[in-house]
Amino acid sequence: MTDSFADHFHATPDGPRLHYRDYPAVGDSTGAPVVCLHGLTRNVKDFEDLAPMIAALGRRVIVVSMRGRGRSDYDPQPERYQPLTYAIDLTGMLDALALEKVVFIGTSMGGLITMILASTMPERFAGAVINDIGPEISQAGLDRIMSNVSSRDPAAGWDEAAQRTKDANLATFPTRTDDAYWDNFARKTWIEMDDGRLRLDYDGAIIDQMGGNEPLPDLWPFFNALKDIPTLIIRGGITDLLTTETVAKMRAAKPDLLTVNVPDVGHAPFLTEPEAWAEIEALLKRVD
Repeated sequence: MTDSFADHFHATPDGPRLHYRDYPAVGDSTGAPVVCLHGLTRNVKDFEDLAPMIAALGRRVIVVSMRGRGRSDYDPQPERYQPLTYAIDLTGMLDALALEKVVFIGTSMGGLITMILASTMPERFAGAVINDIGPEISQAGLDRIMSNVSSRDPAAGWDEAAQRTKDANLATFPTRTDDAYWDNFARKTWIEMDDGRLRLDYDGAIIDQMGGNEPLPDLWPFFNALKDIPTLIIRGGITDLLTTETVAKMRAAKPDLLTVNVPDVGHAPFLTEPEAWAEIEALLKRVD
């Protein structure tokens, strides 16, 4: 297995550039490339462990940071920080890369983007993996996400960043008590500034766009767009965002839906957990 990748940038029609990592397939190609999409405030580093595992199966892997995250440009018009904007960005990027058919892996917000894309271009899907999100989203989970990202004060150094990362996420990963895990987690989500302090690696305006008490739109039409697409739903066993009742409704709407629970993990699994990886690998072996 190799973790080699090339960094590239894609210019969107309205200006901001998207940073993406391109991992070449190891050995002979075994099927369509895989495109990995992160959650609300994350970036390409979320998949730096998973992407090489997929590439080792003979799949090219593209991992994208949405605008406002990581090395992608921040948007001067923050109101454009919306899933529909990201879906449009990705459609243009797929066109630029001449990727006619791909497997999407989407975590949380990335899963919503995947469902939106399925509704606009189902013919470009070889398969889909939706990580800990569905067409009904628990309000308790949304409230918890907002409370976790509400503090954006800089950290003095990596020890503080790791401790704050642990404080914010230990309920999601309660069995992870080793310091190395939280240091690695922090390095995925924080970035060093010129003065040596650290900041969270996203535009704070993203969170500001989540204010208000407006009800969520009906997401079922987007999920139903996956009806003819091989799809795996991964759920954190102790998640507060995707309920077992919603998963049951999803299976009723799509009887061939594949599902797996990752024990002792909340929102959201990193997908390298043995239970998640086994099902992802099985799906990739089934689809071209």
